[in-house]
Amino acid sequence: MFIDLDLISFLEKTKSKEMPGGGAVVAYTGALGAALTLMVGNLSFGKKSFESLDEEAKKEVKADYNKLESLIEDLKLMVDEDAKSFDKVLDSFKLPKDTPEEKKFRDQKMQEGYKIALDVPMRTCELIIECMKLQRSFAKYGNIWAITDQGTGTALLHGSGEAVLLNVIINLQAINEGPYKDEVIEKLGRYQKELKELYDELMGSCYKRLEEMK
Repeated sequence: MFIDLDLISFLEKTKSKEMPGGGAVVAYTGALGAALTLMVGNLSFGKKSFESLDEEAKKEVKADYNKLESLIEDLKLMVDEDAKSFDKVLDSFKLPKDTPEEKKFRDQKMQEGYKIALDVPMRTCELIIECMKLQRSFAKYGNIWAITDQGTGTALLHGSGEAVLLNVIINLQAINEGPYKDEVIEKLGRYQKELKELYDELMGSCYKRLEEMK
């Protein structure tokens, strides 16, 4: 499993033909972005500036911390889910296509395979968007001396979300016209818009707090 590799092995595997693609990589970089956000939390808890917040604010950050921990575990699973997501497509390529019946069956299996190859990166993007939403409390209440780590986490999450949607765009070309394709196109546009809005909001907050330090 790719998620169990050490950092150097993962890096070397990424350079090779054995790596299934960018989707597995960005599921991990997304998890890193969320992990940096948790670091902001750990550098905030117990500090005078954090403990002086009202109870509702502290409760919000700690609840978001726990949710992010769970989402990181989900993203770790997506590293290997993405690695397997194209297997059904590759299997369908091997099916015979000598008769009309065989061609029809092969096309059916190919469509099923491409839907899996689409659904996995879509789920990864959904997890990344949820992580970015949870960054809001850390951006607002987190230790100001760690605010650049929030910004770095935002940049990693945004880049990972945008990158994983590239897999959706390319695999969508192989999907037959119909309700499923229309639904994916609608979600794709919505996720791209949401990623940009969250990035602008969170990075804007990061830069604003940096200005406050001057």
